[in-house]
Amino acid sequence: MPLPIEDYALIGDRHTAALVGRDGSIDWLCLPRFDSPSTFGGLLGTKDQGRWLLAPMGPGATSTRRYRGQTLILETHWVADDGEVLVTDFMPYGNRRADVVRRVHGLKGHVLMRQDLRIRFGYGEALPWVRQVGDDAQPEMIAVAGPDALMIRGPQLEPANHSHQAEFLVAAGETVDIVLTWYPSHRDAPAPLDIDDALRSTHHQWESWARGLTHEGPHKDHVFRSLVLLRALTHEDTGGIVAAATTSLPEQAGGVRNWDYRYVWLRDAALTLIVLLSHGSNAEASGWRDWLLRAIAGDPGDVQIMYGLAGERQLIERELTSLPGYLGASPVRVGNGAATQFQADVIGEVMVALHEARLSGLPDSADSWALQLALLRFTADHLDQRDNGIWEMRGDPQYFTHSRAMMWAAFDRGIRAVEECGLEGHPTRWKRLRDELATEIEDKGFDTAQNSYVQHYGSSEVDASLLQLAQVGYVAYDDPRMLGTVAAIEKNLLQDGLVLRYRTEASTDGLPAGENPFLACSFWLVEQYARSGRKADAEKLMHRLTALSNDVGMFSEEYDLAAGLQMGNTPQALSHLTFVRAADAISTAS
Repeated sequence: MPLPIEDYALIGDRHTAALVGRDGSIDWLCLPRFDSPSTFGGLLGTKDQGRWLLAPMGPGATSTRRYRGQTLILETHWVADDGEVLVTDFMPYGNRRADVVRRVHGLKGHVLMRQDLRIRFGYGEALPWVRQVGDDAQPEMIAVAGPDALMIRGPQLEPANHSHQAEFLVAAGETVDIVLTWYPSHRDAPAPLDIDDALRSTHHQWESWARGLTHEGPHKDHVFRSLVLLRALTHEDTGGIVAAATTSLPEQAGGVRNWDYRYVWLRDAALTLIVLLSHGSNAEASGWRDWLLRAIAGDPGDVQIMYGLAGERQLIERELTSLPGYLGASPVRVGNGAATQFQADVIGEVMVALHEARLSGLPDSADSWALQLALLRFTADHLDQRDNGIWEMRGDPQYFTHSRAMMWAAFDRGIRAVEECGLEGHPTRWKRLRDELATEIEDKGFDTAQNSYVQHYGSSEVDASLLQLAQVGYVAYDDPRMLGTVAAIEKNLLQDGLVLRYRTEASTDGLPAGENPFLACSFWLVEQYARSGRKADAEKLMHRLTALSNDVGMFSEEYDLAAGLQMGNTPQALSHLTFVRAADAISTAS
């Protein structure tokens, strides 16, 4: 049975990532990419769907863990009856091969360690053919199924009922290394890894990047951890930024809101880019813009709201029967049907991010500005089209107020690009369209009776996404209309002090009612409080939210207050980027 979501920590190489449990078990790993079929899928089932346990023998051992500095190198300190060991888990960064390293170093006495390796390629469907190829001096084992192969180097593993087991003793001062390497099965296995060199290099590359980050405030350590995690979700080669490292972790225990987040949402990636830029990490901006140019290449009228890591367009959603789901929450989905939705807000977030990149010193090329002109034409051509909104409603499309405001932001940033940065465009037309949208929003998206913006035209419901209206400059944070919207959100969407996205029982999302508070929405409220003169309220809510991260600073998507458990996919980029924005707002609030 998998652990609670908060009991996992992420390791990764910016191509893929693994979740390592407090019990020493890697229960989720897709190789060689974030969106590849799982090799260890026990997170969405049981150990028989794949896992790699490395821990002391016996039930009495206890562990504490931390990341080494500003890296994704995870250190777990185990205390057993007869001694102590340090297990260092990491994925070498920058060597363009898929390795997982687990180093066991003896600290005190002697500790009997055990391995339980259960390889299940293809989301648990493919049991590999396994053979020993090494010798007593250097044990090696190869596992092959279809296109996938693994080489495992370390202590001798013995077969046991479709798993492979090992026991080995580690004394104080001794080091035992275990390396798992993925490679295409039609090729030869890669040469052994120089582990000391890989560890030094991985540490150096993460720390060198982190030295360029900037932030001052009471949450600095947590901000830096969030920025590291956001970079970990950014594919090193393509520049694509995935929304999370997992699929189908449920938004509600036993529920059906189980989605695949291992893809690149234009919205989430754009918001991540803004946060990285604002903290001194400009390298990602060029890479993501190039990714965007490739992904949207061709007719902008075919733009999607999400793509694969390399810009793949076909993200057909299907349900798996090979994985029973996290604690039985089904269905387990791969692919995402929302890729075909029209979400009118997305172009706005992209235009805002590209304008921030421009202001941060990234010059526009002819191609990049031509792309933005095409996106503005697309927006103008779709002004009359209802959409599915930021929350990917699977019911009837609506005129969502948030979406209309983001279309306003798209034209606003186009105007600013011309007037402030000297680019060629059509500011007169864009001003007319921007102003017409503002008039429409005030007429149809604002409820004067409750002094609040509404979720969509014709509704009196509020939506947490309305908190973004001030963030993009549509309305001031302290404008009476915005303050009235905040009051309506506090009245209707607060659940035990945290913010729901919307009232599912009164929504058009096409799914059964009921979900937990969405962490990003609560962080938006912190930012709103801090920037509208309610710093004490911001700090109080921020303190509560920060306590909902796990012991290594990871946030998932939602939080079950009644059970005291994280819910949803993890680590969630939107949760982390909104946390960073909230921390920034507090640090600059007077």
